[in-house]
Amino acid sequence: MTPAINLAKQRGLDYQLHDYAHDNNAVSYGLEAAEKLGVAAERIFKTLVVETDNGKLAVAILPVDTTLNLKKIAKVLACKKVQMAEPKQVERSTGYVLGGVSPLGQKKHLITVIDSSAQAQPTIYVSAGRRGLEIELPPQQLADTLKARFAAIADS
Repeated sequence: MTPAINLAKQRGLDYQLHDYAHDNNAVSYGLEAAEKLGVAAERIFKTLVVETDNGKLAVAILPVDTTLNLKKIAKVLACKKVQMAEPKQVERSTGYVLGGVSPLGQKKHLITVIDSSAQAQPTIYVSAGRRGLEIELPPQQLADTLKARFAAIADS
């Protein structure tokens, strides 16, 4: 059990777990998940951590086949500039290893923004806290659990 799964159980979320054999040579963890689970890439969401210009961390959740638009997320976070957080910072603040960072059950609660494209999906998949394990749940439940907001933060 990961902290993400424990939180989903504790909150009574409508979720399903999906396990697959992770290949350590995979170039993209998210695209690997889409391929191995037979799910459209726009339903598999990656969890990224950014650092704002005032040193705060925030979480961005967006489809694996898109790129985070740093200007858009900075605007949503009401700051001038953001950059990707250092890997060690990500692991320390979330409690997860890269490629297995779940938005659920992180060590520290961070401001979270989910790309608005999630709202068009009945369910989305996010990491369940380790490489090769995804949790599928309704996007609104994810947002409510994380006190997250939806915004257009991804570029195709």
